[in-house]
Amino acid sequence: MLKEFREFAMRGNVIDMAVGIIIGAAFGKIVSSLVSDVIMPPIGLLLGGVDFSNLFINLSSQPYASLAEAQAAGAPTINYGMFLNTVLDFVIIAFAIFIVVKQLNRLKRPEPAAAPTTKTCPYCATTVPLQAKRCPHCTSVIDPSGTTGTIAA
Repeated sequence: MLKEFREFAMRGNVIDMAVGIIIGAAFGKIVSSLVSDVIMPPIGLLLGGVDFSNLFINLSSQPYASLAEAQAAGAPTINYGMFLNTVLDFVIIAFAIFIVVKQLNRLKRPEPAAAPTTKTCPYCATTVPLQAKRCPHCTSVIDPSGTTGTIAA
């Protein structure tokens, strides 16, 4: 069982997937920092000095000045500012993944077209196998190129 696990783990796809997950997690942290530390502060400033990470709806009867104060008191809150940050994180990460996948798909070589296995009878337009010398529908003789022939008597 240990040998089978080692063979499974050493396959290229599993290692590639593990590397992708680790890089993805690190990328997610970078994007979260970008959103909370770089993008949201100027947006909050433009909207009148709003700190998005501190936006919340207090569900208790006691008033609280900040989200940290409400959480320290154990008050139930709806943290819609943090939700907005998370949505923006998701949009940026999804767009980045879209761009990467699009570029990878562009680099893939198209698979060669499969060789045809049938041809069309020039007399009745029925599809026949390439090896056919006579059309089973109209009984015309079909030459190997499939372009000329004679009608059987």
